[in-house]
Amino acid sequence: MKTSQNISDFKRKALHWANQFEVCCFLDSNDYKDAYSAYDFIIAAGVGNELKCSSGNGFDQLKSFYDVHTQWVFGYFSYDLKNEIETLQSHHPDGLNFADLYFFVPRYLIAFKDGKAEVLLGDRPVLEEIESFTFDVKKQSETTQILTRLSKDQYIDKVEALRNHIQRGDIYEINFCQEFFAENAEIEPVHTFEVLNQVSPTPFAGYFKVYGKYILSATPERFLCKRGSRLITQPIKGTAKRSSDPEKDIAIKVQLRNSIKEQAENVMIVDLVRHDLTKSAVKGSVTVDELFGIYSFPQVHQMISTISCELNPEIHCVDAIKNTFPMGSMTGAPKVKAMKLIEEYEVTKRGIYSGSFGYITPDGDFDFNVVIRSILYNAESKYLSFQVGGAITYQSDAFLEYEECLLKASAILKVLAG
Repeated sequence: MKTSQNISDFKRKALHWANQFEVCCFLDSNDYKDAYSAYDFIIAAGVGNELKCSSGNGFDQLKSFYDVHTQWVFGYFSYDLKNEIETLQSHHPDGLNFADLYFFVPRYLIAFKDGKAEVLLGDRPVLEEIESFTFDVKKQSETTQILTRLSKDQYIDKVEALRNHIQRGDIYEINFCQEFFAENAEIEPVHTFEVLNQVSPTPFAGYFKVYGKYILSATPERFLCKRGSRLITQPIKGTAKRSSDPEKDIAIKVQLRNSIKEQAENVMIVDLVRHDLTKSAVKGSVTVDELFGIYSFPQVHQMISTISCELNPEIHCVDAIKNTFPMGSMTGAPKVKAMKLIEEYEVTKRGIYSGSFGYITPDGDFDFNVVIRSILYNAESKYLSFQVGGAITYQSDAFLEYEECLLKASAILKVLAG
């Protein structure tokens, strides 16, 4: 059994060791405990086999890929896979150019739980190699100049236009996002992720490197996981800034819990994901396990609900993911109309943002996050991007929604400021 300091050292060495490979994925719970997480952290490195494809029949290709290998696979789903699920399109500019779907069977897989590391895949004494691994700490050389796609006034005008759609009855709620970006950005991805994970440790954090393209994520949100025959989803809707004053912080938490506006946002998405789960569920098995749970993170309190169902045994694990994708917390309701309006009012392609990454096990269990609070980086083109957004309802105040965006961006802005 390792001490907490030894665990921290091993985790850091493992990340730097994995980063030697052209493809690696590191998933970190940051010691947040829940009933569904299988590991404290897990590292997949090196490519045994891989699948890369554009939207069209990505889910079907993944299903075939998984069935052929019946092995651990790690990968991501781009938000724009929505276009193969519904009659939708994505025409906005994309500075990152990630594939719409990428999965790989790792050569090495190390899982860590309860103070012990276990080699799940690998053909050499990799734990000893990690323990003795040395690396140079390469820090960011300069502050990254971050620009925005929308001015504050443009953002507020678009929110007001979306409120008009809600008033007309086109939608009830929509997740509207904006991009922050940098061109000619030079960052050290591993170091940047380490700082982000220190500033904002979250339960579904992760580092994903695919041939010079990087996802550096401090996401607090689980999209979907499967444990045995049970599917679980945990949408987040409802955010409040924390206070350094303990009494004020408690009061903010209570205020968030009792906010009619935040509850309305949350319950609309709960209803949407309940409907999504019915496509894969044994009839009558969809349940709301927790409604309006309040969870605290370094920068914010969040309102999180948990919904689950019994998976119909005739439904393939990949189809269970497809049937709920993209996640309702990042679209709005009704889902298809909200996604059409997202395309109309947002000005950049979402791509990996509001997509998901994670893993599927050989027995069909899986765990996938929601790509929010994440830095996306293309090292070849030196383009860096992160997006933030929030749920717009008729009760929304456009100015306050803009302020919430800045709050959600605060950890990343702090990291990129050096």
